[in-house]
Amino acid sequence: MAEREPPAVLSDFVMTTPLRVRWAECDMQGIVFNPNYLVYADVAMTEYMRAVGYPYPETLLPFGVDVFAVSSTVDFRASALFDDELTLAVRTQRFGRTSFLFRIGVFRGEDLLADVKTTYVCATPEERKAAPVPEAFKAAVTAFERVKPE
Repeated sequence: MAEREPPAVLSDFVMTTPLRVRWAECDMQGIVFNPNYLVYADVAMTEYMRAVGYPYPETLLPFGVDVFAVSSTVDFRASALFDDELTLAVRTQRFGRTSFLFRIGVFRGEDLLADVKTTYVCATPEERKAAPVPEAFKAAVTAFERVKPE
């Protein structure tokens, strides 16, 4: 069995955005229903792209690419509850030739509640054929990050 990656730590992230848990996101016990963590990850990714100067979707299209989610995993560590004030933290952890991996931490204070990893692939918008990650985007992300992408 592969060794588990260390959990995300809030201080590794440059980009954070607040989110307050709404009642509609909770189950009968007032606990965030688990699929909502992927919604939170999408909110974080959207804000991250804006923060690095590439608001989605329009700014990658001039490079002839769009991005498509191909994989997401969530490691649940603790429950978020109704009305919690959360911090969504996101960074680019790794670049491949045609893909990149976002690491998203859902925190309550310094406590990690969920550790999300989502891989996006760059592809041509019409044919959806894999295409290289634009170098200008890689450069902007690398300059922005505290922990440089692999």
